[in-house]
Amino acid sequence: MTQKDNLDHVVTGTSVAAVTAYEQALHQFQCYIGDPVAIIDKALADSPSFVMGYALHAYLHLLGTEPMALPVARADLETARKLPANSRERGHLTAIGCLLDGEWHAAGRVLEDLAIEHPRDALALQAGHLVDFYTGRSRMLRDRIARALPDWSPDMPGYHALLGMHAFGLEETGLYGRAEAVGRKAVELEARDGWAQHAVAHVLEMQGRQRDGIAWMRANLEHWAQDSFFAVHNWWHLALYHLDLEEMDEVLALYDGPIYGPQSKVVLDMVDASALLWRLHLRGVDVGDRWQAVADAWAPIAAAGDYAFNDVHAMMAFVGANRPQAAGALLEAQERAVRGAGDNVLFTREVGAPLTRAIKCFGDGDYAETVRLLRPVRNHAHRFGGSHAQRDLIDLTLIEAALRDKQAALARALAAERVDLKPSSPAARALLRRAGVPAVARAA
Repeated sequence: MTQKDNLDHVVTGTSVAAVTAYEQALHQFQCYIGDPVAIIDKALADSPSFVMGYALHAYLHLLGTEPMALPVARADLETARKLPANSRERGHLTAIGCLLDGEWHAAGRVLEDLAIEHPRDALALQAGHLVDFYTGRSRMLRDRIARALPDWSPDMPGYHALLGMHAFGLEETGLYGRAEAVGRKAVELEARDGWAQHAVAHVLEMQGRQRDGIAWMRANLEHWAQDSFFAVHNWWHLALYHLDLEEMDEVLALYDGPIYGPQSKVVLDMVDASALLWRLHLRGVDVGDRWQAVADAWAPIAAAGDYAFNDVHAMMAFVGANRPQAAGALLEAQERAVRGAGDNVLFTREVGAPLTRAIKCFGDGDYAETVRLLRPVRNHAHRFGGSHAQRDLIDLTLIEAALRDKQAALARALAAERVDLKPSSPAARALLRRAGVPAVARAA
């Protein structure tokens, strides 16, 4: 059976009903809402030879960096490879194979070439965009989407998602004005587009526009915070604005409520929980026993050693919860990882391992060693993925370690950097005060 999707791509092995279900699941994936896995399961039950159905199903299990989801994606690939497929569909299967082998950069290149040949392939664009995010390729976050824009128009299904991805790429390359405008347009077109909502949130975070950020997030709560598997991350962004304003009670209320009240075992949610508690830890805020649930969630998967960015956040939880055995096992897993295969070898060796050790040293009170480990890494930390906002933890930890180790000149220099980037940030000014810079000098 051969059909066409709503962007005029030929799809093989499917019925009209299964294509409709695929399009619905893809829309949910683009907005980060609902349960696209359940919908694509129904499509595959209807059409067991639906190659693009297996491709979407595999991506949904690969692009959350969940170790336990890899066997599902592998089974999808094994099944799909036995089916008749056209060249575009085979390209997707090649990219999925690369991801399963840990070859993130190769997968990104396959998806790049696929989108060059088929610029309206929304799944290729979105999967490639997420691969760019996980590998820290900020220019490609922008340009992969920019290349396709001339082939799209506002009346095409999923156009909002293209704008949302482009907005995030513009933000990660410092083009904040354009990023904000494009992201807001995307949300106007589709209010439930959680990625576009978050792209604007990133702009406001990087510019230190805390009150604007709070207003942006709270004005659209009924759309991005309901039935969304990206809601925790967007709540995390809201918490960052309050944290920058030193509104700790609000931060803790958000943490205990929508961010980690449900104690999610989803890796991306655990990353946000660790990242927020660590920021509070750096401030000396007593978070009580909150670390324990996060450490419990990380414990079963921390030894997987398949994505260094996650390792760093697992170590935060183990340090915060005072679990030296788990921390030691994580370091051992990283040692195995650098002797393994795939791109995580470099992610770990170049960035992940020194950062993870630095977090452990900070927890041990060895602030001098924390500084020594972090300083060489901060300028190439993008190589192990994440966003500028997420990697900001590196600078925050470095400044705090320098302050505690009484490296006054370094702390002052680093704090001055932050105030230059975010002159309206109360938190940045507080760091500068702690580094010994008087109010008169700051005002000048």
